Amino acid sequence: MKRALYLAAFLVVVASAWMMFQSTSISTAPDSTFVLLDGSKKSTADLKGRVTLVNFWATSCTTCVAEMPKIIATHDKYHARGFDTLAVAMSYDPPSYVVNFAETRKLPFQVAIDNTGTVAKAWGDVRLTPTTYIVNKRGEIVKRYIGEPDFAELHRLIEELLAQA
Repeated sequence: MKRALYLAAFLVVVASAWMMFQSTSISTAPDSTFVLLDGSKKSTADLKGRVTLVNFWATSCTTCVAEMPKIIATHDKYHARGFDTLAVAMSYDPPSYVVNFAETRKLPFQVAIDNTGTVAKAWGDVRLTPTTYIVNKRGEIVKRYIGEPDFAELHRLIEELLAQA
């Protein structure tokens, strides 16, 4: 009986730590320059005024590939209301794979290649994919997801952030 109680207490602690690891206290998004597939650049300052999902991913990441249709659907659902999506391919992802993925999947949002790893480093030394950040209209990170987000919860958060001035 004691063993079961200790196990339950341990699981509560682990679950609490995981929840804290998943969420982020509000902080300003780091100054970054994103190099898009067409060679143009976008900065963190360009995110202001819209709610933005910034997704660090890789073509070799099975979870990233599996969640991409849900990210596309989320983008399509909210884009007209002031929501943007920026997919940031990790430095180890071959650019030709990223371009092929974006073209064959007809990604409706901007895709950047972080070929030096500078952007991932600035955004909290991202190493695990997928890692997704939600940035509010003021350019503040309000949530971080490591792994696939709970999309129902993500949609509730986006709705809340879009409703804010």
